[in-house]
Parts: sequence; structure tokens; C-alpha cells
Amino acid sequence: VQLQASGGGLVQAGGSLRLSCVASGSIFSSYAAGWFRRTPGKQRDLVASISRGGTTIYADSVKGRFTISRDNAKNTVFLQMNSLKPEDTAVYYCNAGQGYYSTSGSPYWGQGTQVTVSS
Repeated sequence: VQLQASGGGLVQAGGSLRLSCVASGSIFSSYAAGWFRRTPGKQRDLVASISRGGTTIYADSVKGRFTISRDNAKNTVFLQMNSLKPEDTAVYYCNAGQGYYSTSGSPYWGQGTQVTVSS
């Protein structure tokens, strides 16, 4: 599975961004997918994940602000980010794997997209 992430950028606090991750090379609907983020000097942390059946989990820090969704017909997973805060600034990575949810150990990763939130 190859993953291509896009949609990052610079936004003011309180604004919104929508990240997209397009998969190719396999049947995307058979994989769980997720978004992780990393800030300098830190490991990649889970932001949100979505199972093959559409159930979702979120990091506590983004609950109520971020929404993960998937469109299997378009082989795409989305991350809608609202009410952005400066602490959301990070490189965001999409991933996919064959567990119930994707994890940091899932084998397939996109290239990362920078999100910068100014105060």
C-alpha cells in the first residue's frame, strides 16, 4: 500500500484544515487507517484512527475538534481539523495496517504533511 498525504498548511488559531490521504496498490477497504503527528524531538503520537468498519478513536487532546473519516470508493482517509490550536502544530502522517485500528507499528506510512497553527 502506498499512501500520499496532503492538505497541510499555515492557519490561524481557531481555523480549520482538512487533511487527505490517498492509498494505492491494494484494496484500501481491507485496512484500518489513521493519522499520527510528530513535533520536533518527540515520537509520533496517535491523533485518530478508523477501523475497516468505520469505528473511530481519538487522542484526548483532539476529541470534539477533529474528525476522521474514510471514503473507500476513493481509497481516501480524511482528517477534518477544527478549532485548531498552536499546540496542534506538527507534521501529520497517515498510516494503514491490518489490525482493528492502525497503530504506530502499522507498516504503511505516508510522507507527512506540515500543519502550522499561529497564535
